[in-house]
Amino acid sequence: MNKDAKIYVAGHRGLVGSALVRCLKARGYNNLLLRTHAELELRDQAAVRAFFAEEKPEYVLLAAAKVGGILANNTYPAEFIHDNLVIQSNIIHSAWQNNVSRLLFLGSSCIYPKNAPQPMREEYLLTGPLEPTNRPYALAKIAGVEMCWAYNRQYGTQYMAVMPTNLYGPDDNYDLSNSHVLPALIRKMHEAKQRDGKEVVVWGTGTPRREFLYSEDMADACIQLLELPEGRLGSLFNSEQPPLVNIGCGEDLSIRELAEMVAEAVDYKGKLIQDTSKPDGTMRKVMDVTRMRALGWHAKIGLKEGIALAYRDYLSQAK
Repeated sequence: MNKDAKIYVAGHRGLVGSALVRCLKARGYNNLLLRTHAELELRDQAAVRAFFAEEKPEYVLLAAAKVGGILANNTYPAEFIHDNLVIQSNIIHSAWQNNVSRLLFLGSSCIYPKNAPQPMREEYLLTGPLEPTNRPYALAKIAGVEMCWAYNRQYGTQYMAVMPTNLYGPDDNYDLSNSHVLPALIRKMHEAKQRDGKEVVVWGTGTPRREFLYSEDMADACIQLLELPEGRLGSLFNSEQPPLVNIGCGEDLSIRELAEMVAEAVDYKGKLIQDTSKPDGTMRKVMDVTRMRALGWHAKIGLKEGIALAYRDYLSQAK
């Protein structure tokens, strides 16, 4: 990409989008199009169409989405499917109408079947039932993958879908009502430490296994994909398979082990109590990252280091 290329980052204030912006700037890309929710309502088709027609971005990073953990997905299933379908449809269609050179759609590992073989390979998409607790969100993201593929086949576009594993890092959401497991644990343990709490409750049995990736690593992988010449991306743009790439570290740990690691980072000395009345979700989710590694990319920040950095970020937000 030309360093002066006009790049639109949709959802630039969130965990994913803010990491993408920092990575782009660090690599010398400064012609970035950034709009807050107040400035551009992505669910408004006319507003999105007018924005693209006026600004004419060359590249698009589609990180805008309604996201949350098990509680949020169970509480607001209608918003999770509606908002995500509308946002991605508006942006992808407008990108095609305005000749965007390359688009990167960010999905989630929950698109894969609940009982998919582990580690999860890209070709496992649509081979089995989804996890019920986040099915509406997963279906919206699957539709985004299919939309990128459909536009590539019909119009010759170069739209990619990347599926990051569970992400955490700067600008994460620490609201206990709708956050993901790692930031929720950071907040719970910090608050318990502040009030000398004797125990912290962790949802579920603690046995499900999850993979976690620091958001800066995710952003590095995405920008590397955007920068690759067409010759190295040819296998992604064909009619035989969706233009889908997993992004992760390829390693997992149990939720109990994660909780213990967070307790160590926060220096919380109390007990960890498992609330087995709460749902576990899928028992194991780890990504097969063969495709990204074949392109020369590897995660750089280990989980212990990443949690320490995330806790530092939480403390800065909590002030």
